[in-house]
Amino acid sequence: MTPCEPKTAETAVQDRTEALERARTFFAGDIYATEVTGIAIDAVAPGYSKCSLTIGRRHLNAGNRVMGGVLFTLADFAFAVAANEEQPLTFTQSANITFHGPAAGTRLIAEAKEVRSGRNTCYFQVEVRDDLGNLLASVTENGFRVRKD
Repeated sequence: MTPCEPKTAETAVQDRTEALERARTFFAGDIYATEVTGIAIDAVAPGYSKCSLTIGRRHLNAGNRVMGGVLFTLADFAFAVAANEEQPLTFTQSANITFHGPAAGTRLIAEAKEVRSGRNTCYFQVEVRDDLGNLLASVTENGFRVRKD
């Protein structure tokens, strides 16, 4: 296929599958997110990611609810996965989180979407929901891109 030919549905699926495997391989090195917290990368595309985790006892606070730090970790990881797809190495520069309510389901899902991307910085919005669709947290993140040039 030449660069001018349109992609077929099969090629598009293969590209997404390869991008997902690249992200999973790269972020396997993020031991805290993937092993300690148990976050999985479910989908990735340029400027987008979807990550999730199954709620366990280790994620609960003394009030028997999911700890806010778990929601933030999931959101920050989803940001990192999305921001680093087809981009130079990107780190969180600043973040703001608003908590909306407790989780009622058994899984947490974070979706990160790019709002703006520049040469050295980017801006994302991340929503964290439970598997019942309840909005648990809204996060905005600014990232800094580390360029080698």
